[in-house]
Amino acid sequence: MDASTFFAARRSVDTPSGRISYVERGQGPALVFVHGVLLNGYLWRQQLAELSDTRRCIAVDLLAHGHTQVGDDQDVSVTANAHMLAQFLDALGLDRVDLVGNDSGGGICQIFAALYPQRLRSLTLTNCDAHDNWPPEAFQPFVAMVAAGGLPDTLRAMVDDKAVWRNALAPAYEQPQQVDDDSIDAYLRPFTDSPQRMRALERFVNAFDCRHTLAVEDGLRRLQVPTLVAWGTDDVYFPLEWADWLQRTIPGTVRRVEFDGARIFFPEERAMDFNRHLRAHLDAVAAELDALRAGAAA
Repeated sequence: MDASTFFAARRSVDTPSGRISYVERGQGPALVFVHGVLLNGYLWRQQLAELSDTRRCIAVDLLAHGHTQVGDDQDVSVTANAHMLAQFLDALGLDRVDLVGNDSGGGICQIFAALYPQRLRSLTLTNCDAHDNWPPEAFQPFVAMVAAGGLPDTLRAMVDDKAVWRNALAPAYEQPQQVDDDSIDAYLRPFTDSPQRMRALERFVNAFDCRHTLAVEDGLRRLQVPTLVAWGTDDVYFPLEWADWLQRTIPGTVRRVEFDGARIFFPEERAMDFNRHLRAHLDAVAAELDALRAGAAA
């Protein structure tokens, strides 16, 4: 699915946090995907294409990302994004969902899960911020660049010369040279085409602080929601120790899978394998719920 096809289905819904952009495909129980910094819902295009046969797949654009619209004074921190997700579900009339997160989106999903556990059927966490690893050490030079005011020039340079993007994002992909120009534009042009979105992204990055995840850790330690931890093993930002930490911390963890040699954006690069494991997780959760309902009705 290319960017023009993906975004042709783009919709928006008003919430107290802003006008939230999203793409959905399919019918059935809602399956919501949350991307990380610098990206948008396009990250999940292959999941929407393959899993929409049995799920209502929804890829949301976070505050300060993609085509979501926010006010100049809107809080766009990761905790604010977790509250936005609850408002977004309310706006769509969704009670409980299966939730999947990657990168800073996975950290936001942890905050959401701790604050709103009753809204979840299941949780899937891929390589992401956790505990006090926010921002990770390898990402701190980027955070410092944003704090110094260099973001607009950096992103424009990436749009003008896609090799700059591929070099900068080389640690995030196994094969950064395979990321096509269309995808890079899909991720970056919402920022470079809108000074307001660029400023919002600056606020998002400047608000990075592990206090957000530390504040909800007690909630994570009580979380019984069936959780899949899926992890690429060759990630300089989120090494395997963080998969260990999440598995130990979340009592609802029912399964952990590893993708040998994969990096942070493996849901994009290794979509077929990831989708197979995600489908198995969702099917197992659905079967357990059906068994519980059948037992209650007996």
